[in-house]
Amino acid sequence: MGNLITLTTSKNLFLCFSLFYLFFTYLFLALYVISSQSKCLFRSHPFDPIQSSSLFSYPSSYGQHKYAISTSRSTCSSPLNFSDYWYVLKEIQNLRKSHECSTRNVRYMQMQEGGHSFGGNLSSHLRFSYFDHQNDSREVPCGFFKKFPISDSDRIAMEKCESVVVVSAIFNDHDKIRQPRGLGSQTLENVCFSMFIDDVTLKGLQYHGLISTRSSGYKIGVWRIVKVTKEDLYHNPAMNGVIPKYLVHRLFPNSQFSVWIDAKLQLMVDPLLLIHSLVISQNADMAISKHPYFVHTMEEAMATARWKKWWDVNALKMQMETYCENGLQPWSPSKMPYSSDVPDSALILRKHGLRSNLFSCLIFNELEAFNPRDQLAFAFVRDHVNPKLKLNMFQVEVFEQVTVEYRHNLKPSDVSIAKKLSMTRKTVRAEPDLLHENGSCSSKCQKYLATMWGLINNAPRAKNG
Repeated sequence: MGNLITLTTSKNLFLCFSLFYLFFTYLFLALYVISSQSKCLFRSHPFDPIQSSSLFSYPSSYGQHKYAISTSRSTCSSPLNFSDYWYVLKEIQNLRKSHECSTRNVRYMQMQEGGHSFGGNLSSHLRFSYFDHQNDSREVPCGFFKKFPISDSDRIAMEKCESVVVVSAIFNDHDKIRQPRGLGSQTLENVCFSMFIDDVTLKGLQYHGLISTRSSGYKIGVWRIVKVTKEDLYHNPAMNGVIPKYLVHRLFPNSQFSVWIDAKLQLMVDPLLLIHSLVISQNADMAISKHPYFVHTMEEAMATARWKKWWDVNALKMQMETYCENGLQPWSPSKMPYSSDVPDSALILRKHGLRSNLFSCLIFNELEAFNPRDQLAFAFVRDHVNPKLKLNMFQVEVFEQVTVEYRHNLKPSDVSIAKKLSMTRKTVRAEPDLLHENGSCSSKCQKYLATMWGLINNAPRAKNG
């Protein structure tokens, strides 16, 4: 009888201990989920040497983490997987030693004396003549017809970057400088971080005490700050931002891989892991996210006009008609493996080489010719360039897993500036004769639009609920 009581007591103690163990385990997991910025369990490998400490301390007045844009999508269901950090680091270092990424490259037109435009201001006929690049010895226009106005020390540092470079830009104090998160312990020794700014942004950084007025070289956290004298470039700050965005291979001529990230984004995953997962493992020249809503170029063009993302609607229509006249087609399954015509170009990953560099040069020429809205020229250049670009267009869920998006700066001065612009630069509407001639529709995009609407109307509809 005593043995039975002892056995029963032991079972009860074991059961109680098990319940307490399960309770505290679930409590720990719940606290982890609540405190985790990603709200996702075990997103990184527990043995990866990820730095958890803050890379830089900002003054409270700067507000670098204000106004994050929330998302309803779950990052836990992302299809993106990362390899072991040490394996990735070693593989990228071996690629750097073997120079596999630079066996063929593009020859560029050299700087011209007294050039009036940074990009050459080329005609459509001349720009399109460079799309078919069968002769590697033929020089391609790729900006730098005027000197890029940065210091010699910055130029030398950019030329020394030989592996991976992460690039961003802030002009007109439009965004905050944000530090990347989730960096591996050896990443800063193998990756260059460069942030291009203008005088207006520099004054804002000095106002918040982030940069000394007596210093000639600037660094904020991981970012090397490169000041650009924008008066020698374009009047439009967005167009100046296009230079480091699409001519990164020229600014960093010895780099093998690059990550462009808009300043409205904060990088949440180590760039080495991103390059390996989205570019190297996919054997891609470039990786870029699909647009969350649009598939066809004309959808983006209409949204650009509707939401006044570019003020000259007449010029937008002329751009689209130029592309339609020269072979722009709406997206269809025949364009596979390209899964969309419209990217979200806030994050671009590249392997520098012939195909990627040529594509970047050609799209830059289109942006200078028309406007800095790169999504409008993207599919036209991609579909017509030869050799073809190996492109990885990843899902929006991946984009939201690896970045956090914030709203642009909104300052009281912006209101007065907007009023001045509205007084001096009215919206230019499309001229009637671009659509009609002698009472009949003569738009060069009429066939494109008819095909696009047919594809949209016949597309499978998502089930409600």
